[in-house]
Amino acid sequence: MNALEPRIVWSLFDQITKVPRPSKKESRIQAFIEDFARQNGLEYRRDEKGNIVVIRSAAPGREEEPALILQSHMDMVCEKDSDVRIDFERDPIEAYVDNGWVRARGTTLGADCGIGMALQMAVLIDKSLRTPKIEALFTVDEEQGLTGAMNLGDGMLTGSRMINLDSEDEGELFIGCAGGIDTIATLTCQPEAIPAAERYAYRTIRVSGLHGGHSGDDIEKGFANSNRLLNRILWNLTKASGLRLSRFDGGNLRNAIPREAEAQVAIPLGQLETAEQLFRQLVEAIADEFRHTEPNLSITIEPLSEVPATVLPVAAQQRLLDLLYALPHGVMAMSQAIPGLVETSTNLASVKMPAPGTIVITTSQRSSVESAKRDIADRVEAVFALAGADVHHTDGYPGWTPNPDSPLVRTAAGIYREMFGTDPKVKAIHAGLECGLFLTRYPHLDIISTGPTLRGVHSPGERVEIASVAKVWDYLKQLVERA
Repeated sequence: MNALEPRIVWSLFDQITKVPRPSKKESRIQAFIEDFARQNGLEYRRDEKGNIVVIRSAAPGREEEPALILQSHMDMVCEKDSDVRIDFERDPIEAYVDNGWVRARGTTLGADCGIGMALQMAVLIDKSLRTPKIEALFTVDEEQGLTGAMNLGDGMLTGSRMINLDSEDEGELFIGCAGGIDTIATLTCQPEAIPAAERYAYRTIRVSGLHGGHSGDDIEKGFANSNRLLNRILWNLTKASGLRLSRFDGGNLRNAIPREAEAQVAIPLGQLETAEQLFRQLVEAIADEFRHTEPNLSITIEPLSEVPATVLPVAAQQRLLDLLYALPHGVMAMSQAIPGLVETSTNLASVKMPAPGTIVITTSQRSSVESAKRDIADRVEAVFALAGADVHHTDGYPGWTPNPDSPLVRTAAGIYREMFGTDPKVKAIHAGLECGLFLTRYPHLDIISTGPTLRGVHSPGERVEIASVAKVWDYLKQLVERA
């Protein structure tokens, strides 16, 4: 990457990929940012939550102007292919250049939001720029609940304008985003030994090869959800063959559409042929349904090497499978105010069994309308309640209401038009950005969000387009000098 242009940006991003930075475990990247500030003679401050602001002094003659804030988050989504070995708390990301893109080998790249961090840091040290005072804010724990932005310390910011660098489409200026909340349920039961009166075949059923992706940006693209596909198969096999479920493990992160899921099951030997025939029919039907959006879909059934110690009781198993079948997932409503924008959605993110007889189901809801966000969260809670689950909601975070007539939006759009001969697309995004939280603390802020082109974020397919980084860097230099 060090050979790519602009070198000032790619060199910084290369260094960032070598620093482990999972959400809630950002100590190494915090130390990296502080070392960067000290080495470049830059003042910085850090709040109790671990958010850091690095300051570039105003150029001569610009000392009286309000500070300009640049913002990104320092944590990354840690997802990997099942056959990849990596310790995200210790190991660097293996990034490489591939036909106009930078990717990672079998893991998320961390360009969300590492490339935003690199752009900020480049502004802080580029001596050719003549800027007002720059306050570069790096927040913690954006991906796992936006708790850094939610708990930003007093006095961390003084600026009146903010450029958020957490967007994923060059040529687009984002001026609004959805709010979000998580709804999490726990089911408990007393697991039981496999009945001795009947002989069983033990199998692992696995769903893999899905796109996955960001539960905000990609929710309307028709990608399959591994938890739903696996549950569909288990529900039908249980009905037809008396299958017994020992373990269900699907998905990982609240803000990622799950790509993989697997179950350990016991099938009565007398029903094995029936189950295998139905399995083949289900796989054929599902593959046909998703032939356009999931060409790499794989659904397999294989012998289980070790006999499971326990299975769920019949009633508890049926309650779980009925619940997962009934839970909503995907787009709930499109915006009536902004054509093409998803207004409200929900994501069946993960199904985990941390201990025998304990099932934890994590879902996340998003909406650009606060009442609709609450409504879909309540609907998910109601489905959980019908199954007798214990349910709780996270605190959630607010959306960001668009203001297309703001001075910063007009200036940014004018600069883009002047530089590239076309108007940027000014729009809102269904993903969650931290901007709405900043506005609760600093309601006077004028905010836009921009960034280079990323694809496959929150999945091992994550990549950043090289040409778009150069274009955004040129644009950002003009923005920080003229905004």
